[in-house]
This record gives sequence, structure tokens and C-alpha cells, in this order.
Amino acid sequence: MKSVVIEQPGELVVAERPLPQPAAGEVRVKVAYASICGSDVHIWHGHNPFAKYPRVIGHEFFGVIDAVGDGVDAARLGQRVAVDPVVSCGHCYPCSVGRPNVCTTLQVIGVHRDGGFSEYALAPARNAWHLPDAIPDKLASLVEPFTIAANITAFLKPQPDDVALIYGAGPMGLTAIQVLKGVYQVKTVMVVDRLPERLALAEQSGADHLFDNSEIPLAAQLEGVQPTLVIDAACHPTILAEAAALASPAARIGLLGFSGEPCSITQQSLTSKELSLFTSRLNSNRFPQVIEWMEKGLIQPEKLVTHYFPLQEIERAMTLFEKDPRTCCKVILQMG
Repeated sequence: MKSVVIEQPGELVVAERPLPQPAAGEVRVKVAYASICGSDVHIWHGHNPFAKYPRVIGHEFFGVIDAVGDGVDAARLGQRVAVDPVVSCGHCYPCSVGRPNVCTTLQVIGVHRDGGFSEYALAPARNAWHLPDAIPDKLASLVEPFTIAANITAFLKPQPDDVALIYGAGPMGLTAIQVLKGVYQVKTVMVVDRLPERLALAEQSGADHLFDNSEIPLAAQLEGVQPTLVIDAACHPTILAEAAALASPAARIGLLGFSGEPCSITQQSLTSKELSLFTSRLNSNRFPQVIEWMEKGLIQPEKLVTHYFPLQEIERAMTLFEKDPRTCCKVILQMG
């Protein structure tokens, strides 16, 4: 089978690998579509501290179960599935309180173990979620990106009368917009970014107010409006301090970033307004929720997709995703 392998940082190849056999409790998925995430690019360049090399990357993927290991019901053969990349132990403290995404022995498919940029991939059977026919094959790999928005909004508990501010109109920000508008019916969603093309995508996804802060600071453009809910989907360490300064008293702030750089913020800026600060990593069993949202048409993943490429053109696809944010949003690989 053909697989995209990062042999070592900076070295990406499409390699022939032996067909994997599922172990007990596992399924093998014949991958049909997989989508590119920024973390895939980070692994390619050696910027992901958790990745082990060589590694078959890809944690957003969809396909059909074509083999099952011992203990897995053979009736699952032929099922269309989206794969949750979060592999957890099930018994540590985080797992016991419903937070398997921060399991003490967490493994992420495509990071710690081989992923879905391959013609075939293995996953625990419990991680392979059956998809209804209403979700088309070409969009099914986008279940996983929307679970990121599902996870942070579960903490933030959006309300229709919230005034929401989202930093960043990249894929994470766009999924958050759609979830706030389509699922939680938030009346006012504001988005800030420095690329007009990304702001146009934000408007297509339902944003009510758009701000370009490339020249004029956001504070000057808000004209005193104080958001009650803020999501940092741009993931720059300077954003938290600004978000705290702009937020309404009693607001909630959600962070999705993973930067190792320090940020400077005072306790006073948080406690004086009694701000609630939430962080979110990956997803904690949000696949059924997102699948239901897609089936009901509450979110529109097709609005994020700008490109499809065959697997063999992976380097071109990854480079486009990384270098051309003006014309490129979600890039989907087609295996067949």
C-alpha cells in the first residue's frame, strides 16, 4: 500500500508499505479521503514535540472498514467510518472524568502512531464511528476538525445573546463560527483576521461582523463593544492579554493554541472582571455530536473545502496549505 511517511523532519515520501493487519480490538480502514491539518505540516517540519519518526501522518480521515481483529463484530465489515484519532487508556484520572483527550498515556493517530494519509490505516474499533448516508464521502474527513469546535464550545456554553469574538478565520476559526451560529444560534459573532480572503470565508460561514486588524488595532474598531465569549483560534501568545482587556466582565475565554512561547498577562486583568478561562485539546468523545450536527445540516463543512488532491501529490498539497492561506483553506486528499 502507498503511505505518506515523514522519515525524519523535512523528509516527506510516498512509500510502499506492507498491508497492516488489525490486532485484537482493532479495525482496518480502507481510507477514501483524508484532510490536511496544520499539525501535519508541523510534523513534516519537525515542530511537533510529540511526533516520533518515521511516521505516517494524518489524523483527519474517512473510509470503509475492510478487516477486523479478534473481538470485533464482523458485522462492522463494510461500514463507512470517520476515525477519532484520540486513543486513551480508559482508566486514568482524566479518562475517569470524561477527558480522554488528555489521558496520561494519550496517543494520537497520525502523531504517536501511524495515521490516515495512507491507503489503509488501523484504529481501535471504538474509535471508528459509523456514518449515516447523509454525510457524503468527500466531506466525511471533516468530522474531526469540527470536533475541535465542539470541544471548546462544550466548555464555553454559548448562549443566543452572547456577543462572540473569534480570533482567526483559518479552519479552526471557521468551524467555531459555524458551530456558534448553526448549533448554538448565537446572534452576534465577530471575527478578526489579517487576510481579507479569510474574512470572506468567515462571512460565508455565518460571521456577522468582520475586522481586519493588520493596520488598525482591534480595540479601536470594536468602539467599546465588549465580547462576552472569546475563542482564540489564531493561537498567538499575545492574544490572551488583548482578549482579557477587551472582554466584558464575566466573559468566557477559550484557548486552542499550543505555542511554547510565554505570554504576558496579569492576574488583575483576569480577576478584576472575574473572567473564566478555558483551554481545549483535541476532542473528548465529540464524534457522535458532530456527526449528528452534520446529518441535521446544522453545519456546512463544504464551505471550508478549497482543494482536492490525489495522494501522490501530497507534497504539493501540503505546500499549498502551508504557503497560500489566501486561496487555500481545507485541503482534502483522495486515496483512490
